[in-house]
Amino acid sequence: MLFLLLGLLGVALKYFEIGMVAEWSWWIVLSPFAMAVAWWAWADWSGYTKRKVVEREEARRQARIDRQRSNMGLPGSKGGQRPRR
Repeated sequence: MLFLLLGLLGVALKYFEIGMVAEWSWWIVLSPFAMAVAWWAWADWSGYTKRKVVEREEARRQARIDRQRSNMGLPGSKGGQRPRR
């Protein structure tokens, strides 16, 4: 996301000819977009994206369980430990 924002900022500065960016080559100005594509390709290939989604869902699930336990008056759960059956 950072590369995308840098690319948009660079394009805007180049287009409106602001500062030293106006003198840069378009290849330099557009390079953050290529880096963003490379980052997204790597993140999908390596499983980084899926791992982050699973971590976020697990945190939401645990927060929901803790909230329900406290609403019932039970002591809160400790970081995802499940009771033995």
